[in-house]
Amino acid sequence: MTLNAFYFLSFLTVLSALLVVFSKNPVYSALYLVITLASLTGHYILLNSQFLAFVNLIVYAGAIMVLFLFVIMFLNLNTDTEPHKSTILKFTATICAGLLLIVLIASLKGAEQMAKQSGPNRDMGSVKNLGKVLFTDFLLPFEIASVLLLVAMIGSVMLGKPDEPLIKKPK
Repeated sequence: MTLNAFYFLSFLTVLSALLVVFSKNPVYSALYLVITLASLTGHYILLNSQFLAFVNLIVYAGAIMVLFLFVIMFLNLNTDTEPHKSTILKFTATICAGLLLIVLIASLKGAEQMAKQSGPNRDMGSVKNLGKVLFTDFLLPFEIASVLLLVAMIGSVMLGKPDEPLIKKPK
């Protein structure tokens, strides 16, 4: 059952990723990216990593894609105004893609040996184990990160407010 789900999700992921790249309309491309991210969430669930699956779905497929669609519609991209790419740029992009493929193949060769050495751990990606490690081994970095996020949030609110004097003078 899980093998069939894996093959279906893999086919859906690859197909929608190809549609992202080859789609002419940027809005359709962004919507195909949502399908790609949702199918990757299914892969995370099959790997028993529930926390990563829900973070991927909520943050990337939800919030980031809404931001992408907003920017795409705000820019009002037309094919008439799109500049044409030079052949040097296309050649450089092809070389970079080939180098990325070589790095991917080299990293996958080592991953098989590492998986055999470590053995399966069924509860590795569960929220319970993540919380246990986060609040025991990494408590200080977790608290420092939360304070930094709080300071950043307060700073963004203060920068976004209009400048008004604290005490208004009566007229």
